[in-house]
Amino acid sequence: MHDRRLPAIAALLVGACAHHPAPLPTPDVGLNGNWVVRQPMGDGTSRNSYFALTQRGDSIGGTIRTTQFFYRTVIGAGTADSFQITGVMRDGASERRATYTGKLVGDTLHLFTRRNAQSPMTESKAVRAPAGEGAMPARIEPPARHAVRDNGLARTPPMGWNSWNKFAGRVDDAAVRAMADAMASNGMRDAGYVYVNIDDTWEGERDAQGNITTNRKFPDMKALADYVHAKGLKLGIYSSPGPNTCAGYEGSYGHEAQDARTYAAWGIDYLKYDWCGARNIYTDAEMPAVYQKMGDALLATGRPIVYSLCQYGREDVWTWGADVGGNLWRTTGDIRDTWDSMTRIGFAQDSLARFAKPGHWNDPDMLEIGNGGMSADEYRTHMSLWSILAAPLLAGNDLRAMTPEIRDILLNREVIAIDQDAGGKQGARAWQDGDREIWTRELADGSRAVALFNRGDAPASITARWASLGVRARQARDLWAHQDVSPGSEHTATVPAHGVVLLRVTR
Repeated sequence: MHDRRLPAIAALLVGACAHHPAPLPTPDVGLNGNWVVRQPMGDGTSRNSYFALTQRGDSIGGTIRTTQFFYRTVIGAGTADSFQITGVMRDGASERRATYTGKLVGDTLHLFTRRNAQSPMTESKAVRAPAGEGAMPARIEPPARHAVRDNGLARTPPMGWNSWNKFAGRVDDAAVRAMADAMASNGMRDAGYVYVNIDDTWEGERDAQGNITTNRKFPDMKALADYVHAKGLKLGIYSSPGPNTCAGYEGSYGHEAQDARTYAAWGIDYLKYDWCGARNIYTDAEMPAVYQKMGDALLATGRPIVYSLCQYGREDVWTWGADVGGNLWRTTGDIRDTWDSMTRIGFAQDSLARFAKPGHWNDPDMLEIGNGGMSADEYRTHMSLWSILAAPLLAGNDLRAMTPEIRDILLNREVIAIDQDAGGKQGARAWQDGDREIWTRELADGSRAVALFNRGDAPASITARWASLGVRARQARDLWAHQDVSPGSEHTATVPAHGVVLLRVTR
C-alpha cells in the first residue's frame, strides 16, 4: 500500500471516523466554500486537494479530498483568523485522520500540517474553486460475482523489475529504456527477469472520448512498449480501481474496459492494480467484485496481460484472488529497504502456502536488493526467503549501478531455480528455535529446498536433521557457496548474523 507516496498536504494519519451528511450550501464568505490546493507535478499534471468547508459560528464542517483520500467528515473550530480542522474517514476496518491548522489571508487559505510529530510543519495555499469541482464521482455498483477464466499466464512466479522502490514519482521514459537496456545486457533477461514495470505517476488526463493519456514523462507509451519488446522483454503498467491512484493520478474507475483496451493497444503485458482510491467508493467486502471487473476487461482484450492485485492482503485476498483473474496478489503492506521490514513481511507468509499454485501466487512485495539499506547477508536472506516462498521476483534497484555482489545475488541461477520451480508449491517453516529457523520447499523433481535462517545478531550454528524434516538426503548442494556438501544424516552450518544457508537436497 503506497501511503508513503502522499505529498505533504495529505499528512498526519491517525485515528477515528464518522459518516455525516454533506453540509448544506452556504455563501462563499469567510471560510465557507470550496477551496483547492493545486500542486504542479512538473509532468503536465497537478495534484489537487479540495477543502469544501462550511462555517457556522465557530464550528467548521465539510469534506476534504486529497490524492487517494476522501475525508467525508470535517470536525473543526475557530475563525478565519485562526482555526483547526480534522478530516476523518474510514479505511477498511480502521480509520484515518488528517489535521490542519490555518488562517484566511485576503482570499487565500493558508493551511499548515505535519506528517507526524517529528516532521516539520508544512504550508499549503488554497484558493477558491467552483462549487462541485473535485467532488467524488457517483458510485457505480460492483458487478455480480462470477469466476473469471484463468488467463494461462504466470505459470511460475513473474520475474522482472518495478520502478517504485528506486524511482517513485521520478520514473520516466528514459529511465525505463535504460532499465530495459541493462536487463538485456547484464544477464537478467537471460536469467528470467523479463517484465519492466512502470509503477504510479505515468498517467495524464483523459481525452474527450474518455481515453487515458500519458503525461509528459511518457510521450509515447506504444513506442516505449515497442522498444522494450525489441529487447526481448515485456512492459508493465499501473492503475487503480478508484478515481485516483495512490499518488493522486487518474485511476480506472468507470473506465475499466476502456483502459484495458488502451493497454492492449499500447502493447502492455502486465497490470498492477492498486486499491488506494477505491476505498473512497467501495467497502473491503466489495473488493472481489471490483477486481473481477478488471479481470474480465483484461481477458476481453485478447492480449495476454498478467494481472497483479495490490490491496495489501486485505479481505483475505489469497482466498479469492485467483477467482477474479489474479495471477498474483499482495499479501502485505509496502516493504521498505530495512531488515525489520523485510523479515516482518517474509517470515509471516507461512500460513499462506496452500493458496499458491502455478498461475496464482502470494506476493509479499517487491525486492529491495541493492537499494543500500541492508547488508549483503541480509539481501541473500531476502532472495532466499522469497524463493522459498515461490514469490514474484521483481527487482527494485537501479540496474545500471549494481555492484558485482548485488548482481551475483540477483542473478544466482541456482536460487532462481528454486523460485521458478515448475511444481509451484510454496515453502513453509519446518522448525524454529528462537532466532534460528529452517524452511523447506518441495520441488517438482522430488528434491527439497532447505533454508537455514539466522535472524539473530550474531553467528549461530543450525543443524538440519533430515529425518525430523521428512527429507531423504543423498546429495546436497549449498546454493550460495555453489558447492556440494556431504549430507550425512544431518547437516550443520554456522550461519552469519541475519544470514542464510540455502541447500538443495536430493534423495
